[in-house]
Amino acid sequence: MMETADFEPGGYRYVRGPFQYSAGVAALPGFAIERVRFARPRPIAEGFQAIEAHLTAMGRPFTSFCACELRSPAPFDDAGFIAFNRVYVGTLERWGIFKNDENPVARSNVCPELNAPSEPVFQAFCYTVPQVEDNNDVKSFVIAGSGEATEGPGDYAERIVRLGETSADAMTDKARHVLDTMEARMAALDLSWADAGTTQVYSVYDLHPFLASEIIGRGAASSGLTWYYARPPVTGLDYEMDVRNVPVERII
Repeated sequence: MMETADFEPGGYRYVRGPFQYSAGVAALPGFAIERVRFARPRPIAEGFQAIEAHLTAMGRPFTSFCACELRSPAPFDDAGFIAFNRVYVGTLERWGIFKNDENPVARSNVCPELNAPSEPVFQAFCYTVPQVEDNNDVKSFVIAGSGEATEGPGDYAERIVRLGETSADAMTDKARHVLDTMEARMAALDLSWADAGTTQVYSVYDLHPFLASEIIGRGAASSGLTWYYARPPVTGLDYEMDVRNVPVERII
């Protein structure tokens, strides 16, 4: 079972992960999660400023920031990914969220294959709000994006499932690994596919060989499936997913 912790200043629980992100978040009792998508994706510094302005306007503390979705120009190598993440978590540290390499914020960061941004940008973000009584039965959570690499130390190349293979059989194995990861992260937060409102896949390879048997067969697409023609953020990864359910979504 994955380890979880409460981030009380933010009103959410999270699944512990590496320093750059948590594996997922769920609202604590009395709170719900809302999502905002930028109509125009914002470069990282500008995006953080826009998030600060939105949270201030909503009367929410910066610590309520609980998840985000990024887009990058192209997959990073291992060193580049670490360097980018250190810059990213600097703002979270200033906001009182990131401390001692513990990061409660869930995240997805993928690279569009076409029409990619010229620099990393914010696509969307999530934050907690006090829960409205008539939404008490709606579970709100965000499971962070994950590619087909096992968790743990070492370079990604040492941990990627069927590295360099993109046949239908290999992609099925990659998808199974990621689906298992999504299920484990949800289970840590007492959730399952039945609670999911949005399931997203990021890959430039064909999903159809395993769409029915693995994705639909597990109940992972009961509310439909959103497929982005994009690559995961690290060189060598070919398949990524994330999952969420939030009662309110906005566009600004």
